[in-house]
Amino acid sequence: MRDSGLLHALLGIGSRRDLEHHPKVGASWEGYAVEEALKALQPDDAYYWATYNGAELDLLLFKRGHRIGVECKRADAPTLTPSMRVAMTDLKLDELYVVYPGEKRYPLADKVTVVPLAEFAGAL
Repeated sequence: MRDSGLLHALLGIGSRRDLEHHPKVGASWEGYAVEEALKALQPDDAYYWATYNGAELDLLLFKRGHRIGVECKRADAPTLTPSMRVAMTDLKLDELYVVYPGEKRYPLADKVTVVPLAEFAGAL
């Protein structure tokens, strides 16, 4: 669902407190972050990617010939996951950005950077 306000209304979420205690808070934030990333970056192509073994990537973007991975994490300090490693290798990503609701930008691994959602568009 692209409209998080409508999603929250349908789920009976009436306040920020309700949202933060709801089991769908992570999915709601992920949807919002994906939507904001797509609006800000305006990629040439965008896909969700997953394997039969369970590895997944929230966004696989193609922009000006570059392969960019985006993983959205509602966490205070995201860490490198096995899915991210698989995506980097299998998709031959130029960069992988882990978007989160925090305030600090920092490297997580070679070609993997944690970026606050508020500054994500400027990261590219």
